[in-house]
Amino acid sequence: MTLAGWLQIGLILGLVALTTRPLGLYMARVFSGERTLLSPVLGPVERAFFRLAGVAPEREQNWLAYTIAMLVFSAAGFVSLYAILRLQAFLPFNPQHFDNVAPDLAFNTAISFLTNTNWQAYGGETTMSHFSQMAGLAVHNFLSAATGVALAIAVTRAFARHSAATLGNFWVDMTRATLYVFLPVSLLIALAFVAAGVPQTLAGSVDATTLEGAKQTIALGPMASQEAIKQFGTNGGGFFNANAAHPFENPNAWANLLQIWALLAVAFGLLVTFGKMVGSEKQGWALFKIAGLVLVGSVVVVYAAESVGNPLLAQLGLDPAGGNMEGKETRFGLALSSLYAVATTGTSCGGVNAMMDSFTPIGGLVPMFLMQLGVITPGGVGSGLYGLVVFAVITVFIAGLMVGRTPEFLGKKIESREVKLAMLAVLILPLSILGFSAVAAVLPSALSSLANNGPHGLSEILYAYTSATGNNGSAFAGLNANTPWWNVTTGVAMVLGRFGYVAPLMAMAGSIAAKKKAEASLGTFPTDGGLFIGLMIGVILIVGGLQFFPALALGPIVEHFLMFAGKTF
Repeated sequence: MTLAGWLQIGLILGLVALTTRPLGLYMARVFSGERTLLSPVLGPVERAFFRLAGVAPEREQNWLAYTIAMLVFSAAGFVSLYAILRLQAFLPFNPQHFDNVAPDLAFNTAISFLTNTNWQAYGGETTMSHFSQMAGLAVHNFLSAATGVALAIAVTRAFARHSAATLGNFWVDMTRATLYVFLPVSLLIALAFVAAGVPQTLAGSVDATTLEGAKQTIALGPMASQEAIKQFGTNGGGFFNANAAHPFENPNAWANLLQIWALLAVAFGLLVTFGKMVGSEKQGWALFKIAGLVLVGSVVVVYAAESVGNPLLAQLGLDPAGGNMEGKETRFGLALSSLYAVATTGTSCGGVNAMMDSFTPIGGLVPMFLMQLGVITPGGVGSGLYGLVVFAVITVFIAGLMVGRTPEFLGKKIESREVKLAMLAVLILPLSILGFSAVAAVLPSALSSLANNGPHGLSEILYAYTSATGNNGSAFAGLNANTPWWNVTTGVAMVLGRFGYVAPLMAMAGSIAAKKKAEASLGTFPTDGGLFIGLMIGVILIVGGLQFFPALALGPIVEHFLMFAGKTF
């Protein structure tokens, strides 16, 4: 670890902190239906969309209608994207004449981009046409992110309202998230990427001659526009198989800085939006501190682990002073690779600028553990906020048990129904991750896709289902996931992680919205102070993470001790 490295990390996180409140307050105005700087331009567009779709913005929905609207919209998105991928060879903007995507891979990819997971069991530059990239994947980068934000806003209204029967209108919230948040900022980010050297063209490829005189074909395409929403919408699905480690997706340190800021900005900003809309900015900042502390602590652990280096490589004669640089880009180094790895798994982004499979066992464990916590520190756009709210409900329930009082959160009494629904949502993750991993660990057709045996092979299995269920999309690069088994099972895991989580969450929100909002009293446990922050971090680590400790002990923890014992695996 170096001072220069910490200064780079501090600069990026400082920029995120500086933009959190302005962005959060802007989003609060957007979803409260208030006038914003962009209203004169986008207001007529928004109203035109509502007229064409037959949507009455003033007509709100209860939790069940809101959830059904989201599910119907998602189902339609799956069908349309699956059709684009299966008919790719017959559609325009296919200069490289790529064939139709195979059925199981098209199924997996359509679910992946529908759920904001963006898991890629393929090389983008060798599989997807420009039409599939733009009309298929990039469109769903916007829509899946907007859907997550809409759900988070609905949950926020449950705590903001008093004895309410409705949570807003899904079509309105999703449209406003796309028009007022993702489109304008992504346009600016895309222009910045083009200035930094990211290509934006409809050309298929260009031929080049290497220094050795060999001929090389370099893939091109509309990268800057997709890269922008990939990061800002915490999608993570890259144009290239190497993702943000590729020089066309991430050409220099300035582009890298912008990428990390973009993938953290909305997730942290929504915490301020939550505080503003519920009438207590302090509560939003309490959630900000919880997510921020876990994120920074994780960066410290990963950066330290990668700086120590790999003893097995030292045995081969490599100088350990430079740390574990295998699988990392020299233009970013250990500090920015560590920060990117933590930021991309602390959110649901899943993009990478270094290969997770090459991290040290502890360096790889932390990103996996962040996803197993529920991808909530700060989480994906929308999903991070509502995931933190679920843990806040569980935390006040546990605090209530400790002192013998009825738990409350933001003036709403938390009773057995809400706690049961919150726990049902939380238990989706271990059910999917550990269940699928257990089967894959003994199934020959699944094991044949592993590049490694022993504890590292188990880590590859665990990481795959953790990433899929957590709707993250990053991967240990040693796993060949493009097989029927992995395509189908990770696709099912993505559905469980998104919709299996959301269904009880929305039922909980509907129940909370209907409750009266009581004023704080002397007996009310304050949920915006240091005691609550510490308690909630403890609950997240214990309730969210302890259930995965036995599996982690057999994977990356065992691998760590074997590595320092000088043994290969």
